[in-house]
Amino acid sequence: MNDKVLSKSEKIYTVEEYLNFEQRGANRHEFHGGKILAASSASRRHNLIGSNTIIALGSRLRGHKCEIYINGMRVKMSDHDYCYPDVIIVKGEPKFEGNELDILLNPTIIVEILSRSTLYYDKTEKLEAYLKMDSVREYLLVKEEEMRVEHYAKQNSKQYMFRIYSEAEEMIALESIGCKASLSEIYAQIQF
Repeated sequence: MNDKVLSKSEKIYTVEEYLNFEQRGANRHEFHGGKILAASSASRRHNLIGSNTIIALGSRLRGHKCEIYINGMRVKMSDHDYCYPDVIIVKGEPKFEGNELDILLNPTIIVEILSRSTLYYDKTEKLEAYLKMDSVREYLLVKEEEMRVEHYAKQNSKQYMFRIYSEAEEMIALESIGCKASLSEIYAQIQF
């Protein structure tokens, strides 16, 4: 996800206050446990990795009943947590909260691109929240600073298979959507 900074205020917001705040503002914010997290712009690497992922997976999903979103789709992780993952894939019919079609309830695959400033949050609190969601079948953490993808694949409600990919020729098999992509595709044009 883009670099995040906790709001300076220690005020605890309600979900309704957060959603009203989001509707009025031009910038995106995530919501976690009553705190509003501001998102700043993403780096060149971050953008390239996101677009490469969309191209690699999107080209293989043609003809499948899947939708793929990048950066702007908000996900409701729980009653008190909302976020904007970098890439989302929904297998089947997407479900939304309300009539605006801007709060997704059933992501199948979540991809977060890790920067130094988001590493801790994405690998701890966000990871746990995503893995608790019934619809999430796979979660990818893609490092921005090195060629490394961490892949969590749900086996059952309490067990995930964890795999690390770090070689350009390795293929990430996304079983929940019957699709594969190589690290060389995801990291195309990136120099380390």
